Amino acid sequence: MTTDEPAAARPLVYAHRGSSGTFAEHTRAAYLQAIADGADGVECDVHLTRDQHVVLLHDATLDRTSDGTGQVADRTLQELQELDFCSWKGARIPEAYGAKSGQFLTLPDLLDILRAAGRGIGLAIEFKHPSPFQLRLEDRALEVLRAQGWDPRTSMLDNITVSFMSFSPDAVKHLLESVPAGAVCQLVDDVNVADIREELGLGALTGGALANVMKAAQAEGERILAAAGAGIAGPGIGYVRTHAPAVQRWIASGLRCRVWTVDTEDDVERCRKLGIQEITTNWPAQVLSQLMADSRPPR
Repeated sequence: MTTDEPAAARPLVYAHRGSSGTFAEHTRAAYLQAIADGADGVECDVHLTRDQHVVLLHDATLDRTSDGTGQVADRTLQELQELDFCSWKGARIPEAYGAKSGQFLTLPDLLDILRAAGRGIGLAIEFKHPSPFQLRLEDRALEVLRAQGWDPRTSMLDNITVSFMSFSPDAVKHLLESVPAGAVCQLVDDVNVADIREELGLGALTGGALANVMKAAQAEGERILAAAGAGIAGPGIGYVRTHAPAVQRWIASGLRCRVWTVDTEDDVERCRKLGIQEITTNWPAQVLSQLMADSRPPR
């Protein structure tokens, strides 16, 4: 590279469920650590409670990440706030990051944390489907954002740049009716029947049927991206490894590419070489350190 050539911008780094390599995912501590790590943005998954509050959780059930059990949708916000969502990680929470009882977050809670960051920051909201509330999940989240001052034209809320994601093509198409395409991300990943059956504990027949539904959704998501319906492509890192030419075509067509979940040096380098603009990781400090080292000019 000659000295008069501009250096390529490094990818933006989004903290996956906060700095979830360090602290329990989706907790206050994880998001405060992401800000301290210098993350350009944070990612969260949302569900609705029985009383229609938008809460930050990946799973539709409580068993993996709390001391509760059952469906998130069957609980009220107050009931969820009484559960422990951080001890399973085994990480000590610094006093400055709040008490154990204050780690569970609603979407407004996260917005307050990001407003206090003192700088511009991105927020990528993923809508989890299937949801018992169907597209009410998206509508309720947008209602919450509007009440907080979100501008649908720019997708800005104070210092926060908001974007929206889902694997569900129906959810993506619904969002595109009221959100700028540049703020909507269609998530895609390869569907592995064996992995689905193992993860969900399904039999061969049920697992195969679910896989077929997921494969159809993936194909529809790829069609949305090919037609540039959504402005952001969101492939998993496994998809990137297998389908690099498709990813390059998306970037060449003008789409932004937000890849998840990128936690190894080799995969960070793979993304950088492909020209991927956004990396989502459980370890934002480490990924930023690598990217900044890679961007320094040789002596």
